[in-house]
Amino acid sequence: MNSTTTGHRDDPADAPHPEDDRKPDSPTEVTAPSWKYILRTTVREFSADGCTDLAAGLTYRTVLSIFPALIALVSILSLFGQSESSVTAVLDQAEGIVPADMWQTVRPALESILTAPAPGLGLVIGLLTALWSASSYTKAFGRAMNTIHDVPEGRGAIKLNVQMYLLTALFLILGVIGLMIFVLSGPVAQAVGDAIGLGGVAVTIWNVVKWFVLAAIVVLVVDLLYYATPNVKQPKFRWMSIGALLAIVVAVLASLGFFLYVSNFGNYNATYGALAGVIIMLLWIYIINAILLFGAEVDSEIERGRELQAGIPAEEELQLPARDTKASDKKEKKYQEDLERGRNLRESAGRSQEDPHASKER
Repeated sequence: MNSTTTGHRDDPADAPHPEDDRKPDSPTEVTAPSWKYILRTTVREFSADGCTDLAAGLTYRTVLSIFPALIALVSILSLFGQSESSVTAVLDQAEGIVPADMWQTVRPALESILTAPAPGLGLVIGLLTALWSASSYTKAFGRAMNTIHDVPEGRGAIKLNVQMYLLTALFLILGVIGLMIFVLSGPVAQAVGDAIGLGGVAVTIWNVVKWFVLAAIVVLVVDLLYYATPNVKQPKFRWMSIGALLAIVVAVLASLGFFLYVSNFGNYNATYGALAGVIIMLLWIYIINAILLFGAEVDSEIERGRELQAGIPAEEELQLPARDTKASDKKEKKYQEDLERGRNLRESAGRSQEDPHASKER
């Protein structure tokens, strides 16, 4: 539920430990009335927190981040001489899935990334620049998660930026691993199979297993977004939360449904002309971000339900301790000082704006 204060919650030190023994440990221990409450509040909070607007902001950040992130991925792969083969493999796989209008817009931009310079100082500078640009999405997602968890950002600028850069770098590494999975197909898988005596069987097995590996990477990325970006100490990290599982499943189904609609029923060319591909891409990114935020709301309200069932007063605000409150404490102090200055201005009929601390210092 939306916090209306400028600073952090009242008495954050009094918040119970994230793993308080009174809380239910598993979904099966959550009672039916609690689940009913969770479902009702999830829908309400998704609207109250302005998640549709937050998703629009994340879509903007995605557009700013996606190509720098891809450049960073290709730069890393070029260090191993795999950039062109990896990206080409991904493009070939995606061509049969992505709507034609969107593909005509996206593919030329992706192919241009293959012209990135060879490894060297320029690559390092470009990689760092791309990392800085790509981190804007991670930071924006963290702000959205703070809104969902009813907590202000209390981490200082340096601490926050370092954490978000490291998290973005981890996402890029996972992206490289995902791209390399496409490389380990066909001839490579055949060569490995021949070396261990499995031959074509290895190719068949790998063609199935690789999708599970890719799914595991996606799950890990979503879980890290949910767990590591907000300024709250959450319950211990779990391989897959209910909200993450729901978000991933719904995102896959929504993507398939959206692409099916665009490919067979939608006629965006007639409305948007040459911009059809861009509009389709933006709509798809918006849908995915909205779903991710809904999954985060699910996890947030499940935590609220656990706290309420444990007798913890969480009906107004989640009772999770903040990771840090230094920055929010400073903002709260400045806010209170401005209130005092405003009060002095009102009481003096606009003739005085004395520093509220000046008299104390004299």
